[in-house]
Amino acid sequence: MKRIFLLIVTNLAVMLVLGVVASLLGVNRYLTANGLNLGALLGFAMIMGFGGAFISLLISKPMAKWSTGAQVITQPQNEDEAWIVNTVRQLSERAGLQMPEVAIYEGEPNAFATGAFKNSALVAVSTGLLQGMTREEVEAVLAHEVAHIANGDMVTLTLVQGVLNTFVVFLSRVIGYAVDSFLRKGDDENTGPGMGYYITSFVLDIVLGIAASIVVAWFSRQREFRADAGASQLMGRKQPMINALSRLQHMQSEGLPPSLQAMGINGGLGKMFSSHPPLEERIAALQSS
Repeated sequence: MKRIFLLIVTNLAVMLVLGVVASLLGVNRYLTANGLNLGALLGFAMIMGFGGAFISLLISKPMAKWSTGAQVITQPQNEDEAWIVNTVRQLSERAGLQMPEVAIYEGEPNAFATGAFKNSALVAVSTGLLQGMTREEVEAVLAHEVAHIANGDMVTLTLVQGVLNTFVVFLSRVIGYAVDSFLRKGDDENTGPGMGYYITSFVLDIVLGIAASIVVAWFSRQREFRADAGASQLMGRKQPMINALSRLQHMQSEGLPPSLQAMGINGGLGKMFSSHPPLEERIAALQSS
């Protein structure tokens, strides 16, 4: 969950930075020099939208390492590390992937896979997961993460984010232009966008960006079902994945950072921002498949 949360937050931050830079460079004045140029605005929105999404994707692996403190296993130091590396290698070969980086980090039970490209990805597992699960259950979790890589989930998620970003940038500036035009109606010195445009578009970048993150989170939840099914295929049976998910129900899984826990991701409004479906739903989906 932290990986997806970081991707979304990083994307929003990159988008806002790109927006500020574009304003400082006078791009907004070019778009509104002779009334709002919708064609130019759409091109600008696509560059901003997909640019922000792909920048977030390209820095996803170093960001994940930095945020979790994950240590890549370059040379296994003990039997457990050797087993993890060998297991990921076998799963990757079955999935037709090149060997990803393998890392361990200190933390509550969790694991993640990330990276901009299928054949240069990272699979990381927490010490809490290794200590609280059997090897078969850990293997199922690793298979789930390898399935994410094989499915190209990070790239697909980035494309979805890029499309949504484009709409965010486009709509925020169209609405900002309309608000600014209304506030400056009758102003003979209207030679470019005023404060109404800048303030409205900036606020809508944030508000619509948060709304877009709800759609991204929904898509992310659907990916989890596919990765669970992919793990079952890689292992040749679904029971290990079911057992791993059941074990997680009784363990303290890692959620959002403490500052955001009040959002209540397990229900109500917060559930819309959750990147993972409830464990019971994932178990039920596997059992009925």
